[in-house]
Amino acid sequence: MPHRHTLYAAQVITQKLYGKVISALRELAGGGLIMQPSSVRDFANPELAALIEPTQQSPAADARSKVKFGARTRLLRFRPGARTTKQFVHDYWEEAFLVSGDLTVGSSGGERETFTAHTYACRPPGVLHGPFESAGGCLLLESHYYTA
Repeated sequence: MPHRHTLYAAQVITQKLYGKVISALRELAGGGLIMQPSSVRDFANPELAALIEPTQQSPAADARSKVKFGARTRLLRFRPGARTTKQFVHDYWEEAFLVSGDLTVGSSGGERETFTAHTYACRPPGVLHGPFESAGGCLLLESHYYTA
């Protein structure tokens, strides 16, 4: 068991650093545009394929292989009042951590559930989800990956 003074110090430091960490994440999520295909199906559109292939290839793999078998992590920000209108389904695993704010998520049965900061979700491939809505805005940390 840690010494109580060490725990008290950690609590104080955490309270002071939390705001800085959230600000840094918000700055990262809002700065710059990184083109990242949503799935290997994007290659079916010739216009998208022409944009994706030069930016996603590497010496180790061609663009299609990287997208189909790779992984990505991203920060996704919803501004206050943002909403989507469609449901989504994808062919990869998705893990999401709601860093801050609120997010209302629809499901395949039409149910809607609102989540708050520090909520974690994991979806296997093929799960219908959405639409999404955020009354106060939110920041999500997402990981998408394929399994062999």
